[in-house]
Amino acid sequence: MIAASVSGAWAAAGMIAAIVLTSTIGEVLTAAAMKSIGDLDDIRAKSGMKGAIRAVVTCPLFFAGVFFLALAFFALLFALNHLNLSLVAPASASLTLVTNAIAGKFFLHENVDGRRWASAALVCVGVYLLAH
Repeated sequence: MIAASVSGAWAAAGMIAAIVLTSTIGEVLTAAAMKSIGDLDDIRAKSGMKGAIRAVVTCPLFFAGVFFLALAFFALLFALNHLNLSLVAPASASLTLVTNAIAGKFFLHENVDGRRWASAALVCVGVYLLAH
């Protein structure tokens, strides 16, 4: 396990940041892909299940999203090999929630209301308390 030294703290932060960054990119790309594809129920009603599957697997954004989500998974495995689960899991999951709200607002032009921003701020406080 990484010691609680300055370099150890930076290494832990870097590992968690890698998980958060790759996960957020993957989720944004996947969401963008699904928005570009359209309603899968409508596609399935018109073209059947094969048409819905074809719509997803022919979308390059979808595969880019899956690629980054796979990177996030392997970054998580690497972090769990070096850090405690009690730090990695809550920190990466909660910080991903924050970055997804930011990315949703700026990249996907979603309506992120005040409640979501307040919850994101509280998550940041929780992660700070967890780390210290």
